[in-house]
Amino acid sequence: MRDVSRLAGVSTMTVSRVLADPELVSEETRSRVLAAIEQLGYLPNRIAGSLSSQRTNFVTAILPTLTNVNFADTAQGLTEALRAADYQLLIGYTTYRIEEEERLIRAMLPRRPDAIVVAGTVHTKAASQLLLRADVPVVEIWETPAHPINHAVGFSNYEAGRAAARYLLSLGHRHIAAVGPSTTGEARDFRGEDRLAGFAAVLREAGIGGGLVVQHGDVPASFDHGARALGVLLDRAPDVEAVFAVSDLSAVGVLMECHRRGIRVPQDLSLVGFGDFDIGRQVVPALTTIRVDAHLIGQRTGELLVTLLDEAAAGAEPAVVDVGFSLVERGTTAPAAPRRRSRRDH
Repeated sequence: MRDVSRLAGVSTMTVSRVLADPELVSEETRSRVLAAIEQLGYLPNRIAGSLSSQRTNFVTAILPTLTNVNFADTAQGLTEALRAADYQLLIGYTTYRIEEEERLIRAMLPRRPDAIVVAGTVHTKAASQLLLRADVPVVEIWETPAHPINHAVGFSNYEAGRAAARYLLSLGHRHIAAVGPSTTGEARDFRGEDRLAGFAAVLREAGIGGGLVVQHGDVPASFDHGARALGVLLDRAPDVEAVFAVSDLSAVGVLMECHRRGIRVPQDLSLVGFGDFDIGRQVVPALTTIRVDAHLIGQRTGELLVTLLDEAAAGAEPAVVDVGFSLVERGTTAPAAPRRRSRRDH
């Protein structure tokens, strides 16, 4: 700041005012100071500033992965909303491991983020305690829990699974199954498991059983996972006529495996995915899916945080924002046809 003040011919206090309260400085002086800042490549020391302001102007987001386009879209929406209020986003990712989430929370909190965003509502006991004592806004996303740690923005994964089951039942299907990753191992997709639980609950309510849920392979869901899971499913239930996949990635794997086995979609088997990924719109036939606006989740989260971080919003009541979901009907589903021969005979 001393270098800037000497070059601009003003006091260090004037440089500070230009950076903190530019409206208090004349336009001519402000222009000189900004030109000096540009010439010297000066960057304000945010850490030093935070000691007095108690603000660091960054928000931590802890996501399962950034290779999944939906989480990437959420990060983009969050970044855009925060950028408008001069907040920056610092991202960590867990690879679907709650122990890694706890480690990241421990690593981020000493850096004094102004807020913390975490994907999901299942945390280790220690992580939950850290978030409860963080003394900054905490927003859990991609779910709408009945009792959030602080705030939440998302939708009900359980209800999304129920919607998929009701839709397949409405088409007249009765031999219905679902596929998702395994529930063993360090990595877990708890939101996907909630979707499968909702799906199975509707089948039980319809009196046709809800036990035909194949949870096979590693997290996260993938094309390969879907192909392998369909093989396991057909070994158990060769006459299955409709399948819900926990992710569009798995659903596309199921679809490709159907093509390889000569199983016609949707004539022999109806298929529903989740996520509305780009690839689901490009495969043949195009994939019926449950759509969630991932970018909107990030945007609404950012908008909520900007409001919460306003001094006037101190002590705001917990908020749960439900962005909802929708079923997008495309070419992989059709009304139930008369029973055909076993898949083993194809």
